[in-house]
Amino acid sequence: MIELNNVSKKYGGQQAIIDVTFTLPIGKIIGLVGENGSGKTTLLKLAAGLITPDSGTVQYDGRPITRRIATDIAYMPDADLFYPYFTVGQLFDFYESQFVDFDLIKAKEIAQFLDLNLNSKIKNLSKGNRGRVKIAATLGREATYYLLDEPFSGLDPMVREDIAKGLIRYTDTEKQTILLSTHEIKEVEPLLDEIVVLRGGKILAHQAVDEIREVHGMDATSWMISLFRKGS
Repeated sequence: MIELNNVSKKYGGQQAIIDVTFTLPIGKIIGLVGENGSGKTTLLKLAAGLITPDSGTVQYDGRPITRRIATDIAYMPDADLFYPYFTVGQLFDFYESQFVDFDLIKAKEIAQFLDLNLNSKIKNLSKGNRGRVKIAATLGREATYYLLDEPFSGLDPMVREDIAKGLIRYTDTEKQTILLSTHEIKEVEPLLDEIVVLRGGKILAHQAVDEIREVHGMDATSWMISLFRKGS
């Protein structure tokens, strides 16, 4: 289990995360939503052990999360950080050399499912196909946690649908957890178990999607809009 307790983080004089307490249990798909600059990327990086908090603790099964012990956590950044001269297949070979939990057979199966050619050079791929490559490489790891930063950003509806199907098909929803930041809350709502809403570096709300529908009588998008209106 990943736990953030009273975590704060700032860059220069800008406070990105403010006194956040948050638990990521096993077996959930959780949407992380909020306005630009609300702290979504910072929270993901803290949970992945890529940055350290200024105060508070970030722990995995009771141990401080660092780059060294974050081997059970697969982080996918928003930006494309691949070597452009790699082919898709060469990228998978590289991932296999870097991550002990990388399953080359699984990654190739995901690539086939997402209609990717292993011999295609990454620099020649469209934005949509690069998005597919990122998902295939990330889900190729047998990680306990997948932390995905805007996996649907800038992609057309067909690509977003394919990626969403891949998330469901190639993860074990009983043993693995997906935390994904997104602006496409309406489209991914059917995937989600819970939603965390960030605003100004603070958690505005954290609720199960079923509870949103039953208690508030509205979909997740309408609920989120109502939260922002109340908080404005």
